[in-house]
Amino acid sequence: MQLHTIHNGNFKLDGGAMFGVVPKKLWSRTNPPDSNNLCPWAMRSLLIEDGDRLVLIDCGLGDKQSEKFFGHYHPHGDDSLEKSLAKAGFSRNDITDVFLTHLHFDHVGGAVEWNDSRSGYRPSFKNAIYWSNSRHWKWATEPNPRERASFLSENIMPLHESGQLQFVDAADDDLRISTGLGFEAFVVNGHTDAQMCPIITMGDKTLVFMADLLPSVGHIPLPYVMGYDTRPLLTLEERGRIFNEAADKGYHLFLEHDATNEVCTLLQTEKGPRLDQVMKLGEVFSR
Repeated sequence: MQLHTIHNGNFKLDGGAMFGVVPKKLWSRTNPPDSNNLCPWAMRSLLIEDGDRLVLIDCGLGDKQSEKFFGHYHPHGDDSLEKSLAKAGFSRNDITDVFLTHLHFDHVGGAVEWNDSRSGYRPSFKNAIYWSNSRHWKWATEPNPRERASFLSENIMPLHESGQLQFVDAADDDLRISTGLGFEAFVVNGHTDAQMCPIITMGDKTLVFMADLLPSVGHIPLPYVMGYDTRPLLTLEERGRIFNEAADKGYHLFLEHDATNEVCTLLQTEKGPRLDQVMKLGEVFSR
């Protein structure tokens, strides 16, 4: 097994929304905003090369949305999915599986592209199976008013219509599941229903793809919960359980949205889990 960081570029979101009730005086120490209170965030995917399987975890915003839409999120940077895959020695057609932690637009947008005539949409990875779970699929396709703007039908329905979508099993009370793709996943419900955070074990090391459970190292203190989360008290409970396990067992945490840091570790302190080290993925798993 080999792991590759895939960079999909950066975008911007409001700092206050990203840190919820935490005062700007505190969160701006780690994530300084611009004059519009916007902070830069990464869209970092993980590529797992395992035998005949090439699994991509999440895939960024994509490029099919309108100029008005992108004007709200300010995508920027020289990185792209295609460039990053090519750097790793692959193309989109090589991807066998796309594992979607959840279906918010900044995680699934790159999963779908325009067709050749720009009259409709098709999956961006023509040879891949796309993986979600039935609980989250129902949540995303019958959205609540709070999340409706994050679940875009053009990012979601073409996956079902293509016949390339399959579900892993995630029951209501599951905390950890087998995905059938060579790794397990934590199931967390505070940010959105049935988000999945993959757990990849190589030798004596464990890497957890944190998705929106831990957007950046600036979010490590347990109460630093995003304003976007639908059930913030549940997020707080889930973060406590998983952060404590990560600190106690020495997990490496892969950060999807941190604009600077790819991977971090946690340590236990009197105030709870805190940042230990930051590093590049290649420093954790030598290739």
